[in-house]
Amino acid sequence: MGKKLSIGVACGGTGGHIFPGLATANELAGRGHEVTLWLAGDDIEHDAVKAWAGEVVTIPSEGFQFGFSLRSIQTIFSLRKAYRLSLAPMRKHAPNVMLAMGSYASYGPIRAAAKLGVPYVLHEANLIPGRAVSLLARKADTIAVSFDKTSYYIKHPNIVATGMPLRKSLQVASARPRREKPEGAPLRILVVGGSRGAHALNETVPKAIADAAEKGLGLEVEHIAGHRDREAVEAVYSSLGANAHVHEFVQDMEGKYLATDLAICRSGAATCAELAAFGVPALMVPYPHAVRDHQMSNARILQDVGAADVIAQEDLSSSWLRDYLINVSQKPARLERMSVSMKKRSQPNAAARLADLLEKVGG
Repeated sequence: MGKKLSIGVACGGTGGHIFPGLATANELAGRGHEVTLWLAGDDIEHDAVKAWAGEVVTIPSEGFQFGFSLRSIQTIFSLRKAYRLSLAPMRKHAPNVMLAMGSYASYGPIRAAAKLGVPYVLHEANLIPGRAVSLLARKADTIAVSFDKTSYYIKHPNIVATGMPLRKSLQVASARPRREKPEGAPLRILVVGGSRGAHALNETVPKAIADAAEKGLGLEVEHIAGHRDREAVEAVYSSLGANAHVHEFVQDMEGKYLATDLAICRSGAATCAELAAFGVPALMVPYPHAVRDHQMSNARILQDVGAADVIAQEDLSSSWLRDYLINVSQKPARLERMSVSMKKRSQPNAAARLADLLEKVGG
């Protein structure tokens, strides 16, 4: 290893930013570097970083708003305040290099880094760059991407495909073979809508599962519904007599992925990366209100290589999904081809590649 570096990782906001940022931070700390997490103080961050032993700087911030409204004006002031609040701690202990995982929580710390002459690397997880990366790209040393084709959507002289960092437990488990489905055994379905669930899936999927079972299709369902909908979803499955286990949140996602034949899910970057790591074929229902419709773009990449099927949320109905499940269950060879294609999209050692890049920029 080269010299010991001081590295800041701005990864606050949603789980899709926190977990890959934390995976990279752990990789860097394991190499002996001094790593500081820069967060936004959101509730989801608290549980995610419980095991983090390093320093944490919290800079309150809020998401981007576009258009002219009172909220958008408030957001401008909030982002400027986050920038000002970031200056003092960064002056006190200036890092050799900063990494930003995107999201509004990156804006203040990275603007401060630019002001103080600290080089920074941006990581864009989605195919279509988000607002933070687009705004901060011009002065970035390098932009790291998960999708090769992101280079079509952002202009920068240094774009490096590192992949999407996964936490160590997922990366290790993904090297194990998935549990084979015995002939005639129920089709194992995993329903997951991200770290907080997906209300549209929670409303549509249970009836489709029950209707498919009523027509003789054997199904085993693991449904991660989130905090808000868990009890209601559990009640629906129970009333319909479906074979389903409903969870608010699951820590051991590796166990779920290893025992899944088909995922019904959103298509955020983290979900796409985890499915690819485990080779889990998917029916993707992109979140329709995602910024720049980036979830649909992510999903189309996987559809184009035969790893996933895609349906817009507005077209999803319980009857359509029932027929889809019946159809896909009759084509196990197709599911296997999808699995192979999905696995080919995996990006092992993404955290290590991103850490290598930071060492190069900060060294």
